[in-house]
Parts: sequence; structure tokens; C-alpha cells
Amino acid sequence: MEERPQKPPPSWGNVGEHHWSRARKDANQEALDYYRERSKAPGVEAGGSERNFYCMQCDGVIPYDQAGTACPHCGVALDERVKRYFNWVEINEPTQSDAKALLRVALPIALGLGAIAALVWWWLR
Repeated sequence: MEERPQKPPPSWGNVGEHHWSRARKDANQEALDYYRERSKAPGVEAGGSERNFYCMQCDGVIPYDQAGTACPHCGVALDERVKRYFNWVEINEPTQSDAKALLRVALPIALGLGAIAALVWWWLR
């Protein structure tokens, strides 16, 4: 029987033991596990195009030019203004203004300062 040659270990090239790529080979396990889990999301096995986005609910892959208003995988309604890509979320329109909430705080403070200024002016007059 002919003996097969042993497969050589993977080559690290000219990289020593302390190079970051070897020193950190077991680091970031949580991130690696997350990306492995993401690869099991609905629609991923079918591949994707160069531009697609993900469902906020089930992480399923949705074609960028999808005509429907619901996720094809879980049926949740899709917000047309918000698109979740691989590692960021894009919001096309700004949210509603916070001016009303700020006025609830700023108006009493301004009225209080105005009353104090009027009292000081009346007292010094």
C-alpha cells in the first residue's frame, strides 16, 4: 500500500507568533458567533444581490427593489423610511421635531426668568 504524503499545515507566510493575526485568532468569538447565526437568517441561503436589506424583526434578507409592504419571510410591516443593511440602519427622513417637548421645559423657565427680571426691575426702580 502506498503511503500518502502528509498535508502541510496552513502557511502563515512570513508572520511570526506575535503577529496580530495569529495572536488574536481566538479573540472576538462573540462577533464570530453572531455572524454565523446571521448566515442562517431567512433568504441568506438563496444568496443576495449587491444591494439588499434586512427585516428588523426576523433578520431575513429582502431584495432592495421589493414591491411589497411586508417582509416576505415573517409578514411584519416594513417602514419605507427605514432600511437595515448588513451593519447599519439608514433612516431616509428625519423623525418628528422635538420642539413641543422642549417648549414644555423652556417656556416655564423663560416665564420664571421674566418674572424675576420684572420683580428686580420693579424693586430697583
